[in-house]
Amino acid sequence: MMEQQNTNQSLFDRVGHESLADAVVRQVEDLIASGILKQGKRLPSERELSEALGVSRPKLREALQILEDRGLVVTRHGEGTFVSALTGQAMLPALISLYGRHEPAFMDYLEYRREQEGFAARLAADRATSADKERITDILEKMVTAFEAGDNEASRQADFALHAAIVDASQNATLIHMMASIFELTQQSVFYNRDFLRTIDGTGRILLDQHLELGNAVIEGEPARAKRAAKEHIDFVEKSFRVGLERQRREVMSNKRRLLSS
Repeated sequence: MMEQQNTNQSLFDRVGHESLADAVVRQVEDLIASGILKQGKRLPSERELSEALGVSRPKLREALQILEDRGLVVTRHGEGTFVSALTGQAMLPALISLYGRHEPAFMDYLEYRREQEGFAARLAADRATSADKERITDILEKMVTAFEAGDNEASRQADFALHAAIVDASQNATLIHMMASIFELTQQSVFYNRDFLRTIDGTGRILLDQHLELGNAVIEGEPARAKRAAKEHIDFVEKSFRVGLERQRREVMSNKRRLLSS
């Protein structure tokens, strides 16, 4: 609990007495607009928020009601207050499924990611704070540990965490919100079958090296290198996807030949 309180106190600033509710609203709005508080994020409890902000609970409730009226937060009875789904789903399940069956659409998705992640990596290498770099360093260490242990699930989680951390380090609020929605799709095997990618390079070593290069380029503050690393990673995903399709086509043709010869 002490760790949670310290986190809350560093996230929120104590407010003055000019207009307590408005001051609280402004702080939460700033955190949402900047991408620090993302959609679905649960806010601290009333008690924790009240102590961190230095306001009474009635004033805090007044502020939360204003935020809810503006559609920025939603309160669920018995669960707490959460940041609203502000960007929504980038695609509905039916369209996601269609992308998985439609090669040109999937290639468009990769093209979009290549440009956006290259842009994010370049900005991150130029703008990352010491806290951003510590976060990325920690993720890279977890990634190496997972690889050495052969823990595919931990590798997968570190993979997604690294991409999200780099986008956050770009300090571009619009990019942060839009890519958060895209990353929800990325975690679905239709868009990013990490296990399949590992079969292309045999052990997953290529993926690890690509992520290490990307993360270290950001940490070392080299924008051009970071942008290049991000794009080369997506190029590898695209190449792997094409290899997979070609394998499937060869298997189909081989099975047809076998049927004719039997």
